[in-house]
Parts: sequence; C-alpha cells; structure tokens
Amino acid sequence: MSPKRYIIPVFIPHLGCPNDCVFCNQRKISGEILPATPATVRGAVEEALEKIPAERSAELAFYGGSFTAIPESEQTELLEAVQPFMRSGRIGEIRLSTRPDALDEPCLERLKKFGVRTIELGAQSMDDGVLEAAGRGHTAADTEYASKLIKKQGFNLVLQMMTGLPGDSEEKALETAKKLITLKPDAVRVYPTVILRDTPLFSLWKAGKYREHTVSEAVNLGAKLFRLFTEAGISIIRFGLNPSDELSGGEAVGGAYHPALGELVRSEYYLNLARELISKSEHGSQLVLGVNRGCVSLMTGQKRKNIQALMSEFKLKSLKVRETKLPAGKFVIILQ
Repeated sequence: MSPKRYIIPVFIPHLGCPNDCVFCNQRKISGEILPATPATVRGAVEEALEKIPAERSAELAFYGGSFTAIPESEQTELLEAVQPFMRSGRIGEIRLSTRPDALDEPCLERLKKFGVRTIELGAQSMDDGVLEAAGRGHTAADTEYASKLIKKQGFNLVLQMMTGLPGDSEEKALETAKKLITLKPDAVRVYPTVILRDTPLFSLWKAGKYREHTVSEAVNLGAKLFRLFTEAGISIIRFGLNPSDELSGGEAVGGAYHPALGELVRSEYYLNLARELISKSEHGSQLVLGVNRGCVSLMTGQKRKNIQALMSEFKLKSLKVRETKLPAGKFVIILQ
C-alpha cells in the first residue's frame, strides 16, 4: 500500500476564465480573493511542507480558474515557482484544472516538462444546450477532443460535471455521465449546482427564471450517478462543493449545498443496493444485513433514515446492520 499523498492547494480564482458562467463566483467558492503569484505559491508550499512528514509525497494542485487559458508567461512563472521543491523531492507532481477549449498538443508538452501529471477538465455537461444556458463558452465536442489529447499524452484525466444547471434534467445528467465514461477518465468530480450571491444564477433565481436544484434532488440523482461511475470502475473523488465558512455562513443561498453532501449520496446509493437485494430475496420479518465495516454508518443512514425506509417498504419488524469482510458496496442477508 503506497503512502498517502498530500495535496497542497493553490487557488487561482477567475484567472484565465474568458467567460462568466451563470453559476460561478470562484472567490466565494475558494475563499480566496487575490490570484496566485509565484510568491504566494512558494509561501503556500513552504507552509504546507512544515506539516508534512519528509517521507511522504506531496502534490501541488492549482485549483479554480482556467490555468492554461492565462498567458503562457504567467503559467510559466507559477510552474517555475514549484520547481525547486520538485528538484528537492518534496513535491512529486503537479495537477491543475482548466477549460476543455484551452488545450492543445504544444501546451500539453510544455506542462509535462514542468511535472504536471494530472489535468482536470471542467466539462460540466455533455449537452450543448445546457452548456450554452450556463454561459460556458465551449461545447461537448471540445471536452471530447481535449480528453483524448490528455490521455494520448499520458496525463491522468479528471472530468468535472455539474447537475441542476439551467436547462438540465435528470435524463440529461445521466446521459452526460454515460458520455464522460466513454472518455475513460481516471476519476470524476460531481458538483450539484449551488446558488451563490453575486452571480447571474442568483439573479435568475430571484426573478423566478431558475428553479433551484435541491439537496434532495441532488442526492437522489447523485446516487444514480455514483452507481454509473462505480460500475464503470471510475473513482468519484468529490461530490459537492468543499464546505467553507463563507458558504455555510450564507453565501450559498440556495441549491444543493450541504456540508456532508457526499456522505448523503453514498448513503442513498447503499440504500438503493440494499433495496434491490431485499426485493430479490425471500425473507421474513426480521433481517440482518452484512456490510463492509466502513459502510455500516452509510447503510444505516443519518438518523437511521435507511433502516426506517427499508423496514417500512418491506414491512419488517426489525432490521440490523452487521460488519462483515465483504468489499465496500457489497451486501448480504446473513439472518432471516
């Protein structure tokens, strides 16, 4: 088992973004106001490395904005600021996020020379109508082209998608997931839409022209997406915005913001799997479900929500969850 990799995040809010997407306010999402500079990059790395054991690998991640859309000279300055730490062995690689329409082969060759190993693309949707309504400024074809280039050049590919955008639907979101799977990413991030203050989406919502994507809707759809990606062998490395004091303090005024959204989605996913298992089996009124040790709380659900739902649906007198040596996401009825 390889040692845990520490990620050192550096946020570059709005840097390089040629469009103002209806949902976006990177400064509110990241909690950062000023864009990164070589000095802030070095400072962030030095501060982080003081807390990271020397024997552990670290990764520098440029989040937010569209890294490869900023002037090449500025990209070079930021990447060069990391090089002394890479030469010393304290940082093993770099990851960055960018737009699907801001990459070409010469750009990727240059990034590789600086030690970039993972590229995250903000695909958001594979429906051109949704992309246009969201003000993304790129097409689904751009995502397909960029993804193939990234894989061809040997980078790790992470695709980001959103649910609940203007013009989106459950059917379109599921179709987006299926199209992303065909691009064979190494991992995905899923961000249900959150309504932030000082965004065009906030104005649309206040004017009654956008119906918010609720937490409940995001969880129900998220469980289906979780299943699609899991069965395709694709890791979901994040579900929902990273909780922050700003978002929890009122900047997220509507939509699918919840500090534990990922846990809610996984719990709903396990509920659906258990529901299928029980419905296909002959059972009495008292059941014990065997699950992986790490899945007990997820299977039980917050405030025993899943237990109560299954007992009601299948008219059970009792339902218990017991640890077993099964792999995560697998269930068995061990007592009837």
